[in-house]
Amino acid sequence: MTQWHDVGPDGLVAEGEVVAVIAGGKPIALFLHEGVHFAIHDLCTHGNTPLSDGWVEDGCIECPLHQGKFCIRTGEALTTPVTEPVATFATRVIDGRVEIEV
Repeated sequence: MTQWHDVGPDGLVAEGEVVAVIAGGKPIALFLHEGVHFAIHDLCTHGNTPLSDGWVEDGCIECPLHQGKFCIRTGEALTTPVTEPVATFATRVIDGRVEIEV
């Protein structure tokens, strides 16, 4: 069963940036892309490295360890060496607070 978890105020993450948060005990990378929040599991599926330490560009996050890229909208693995997608989580903003469904 999933639950919504408050992770901070709207504005916690800037457009085109990433912030590491914890929701439901899980490490989450939170993004703001084109005015919409996106959340993915904050560990690369290839090297078990925090994706929130990576680089955000054009709706993708690049792993800082091996430079594999993931789509922040879908979690899809886009470039080698990553081949497995990362989990994604629904987001919403309620009363000026960002929530993630885990």
